[in-house]
Amino acid sequence: EVQLVESGGSLVEPGGSLRLSCVASGFQFRSAGMSWLRQAPGKGLEWVSGMNSVGRTVYSADSVKGRFTISRDNTKNTLYLQMNNLKAEDTAVYYCGTGLWVNGVRPSLHDYKGQGTQVTVSS
Repeated sequence: EVQLVESGGSLVEPGGSLRLSCVASGFQFRSAGMSWLRQAPGKGLEWVSGMNSVGRTVYSADSVKGRFTISRDNTKNTLYLQMNNLKAEDTAVYYCGTGLWVNGVRPSLHDYKGQGTQVTVSS
């Protein structure tokens, strides 16, 4: 059974930083492309960043370029999202997902996302 458990979300002031983690199990993490997604209140699912199995970033949304960095540690089955210079518009529930969620669309029936972690950017 695929399990993806996100953590690291919290309330942070504008300009602050957070690092999100996603611990994966139930599949061969080291062979999987992975994604970070987010969903803001009243909006659809947005693909934030994607990384292939060998650690190359294959996508970063224009809205986060230069501020967010995706990375992975295949020895720990963990995906990360370092978020710097956070803005109010980054407020959302953040999810990690298996595969590359182009346009926020689930890649296949064999791909999943976790339960999410809340990030709130507010003063």
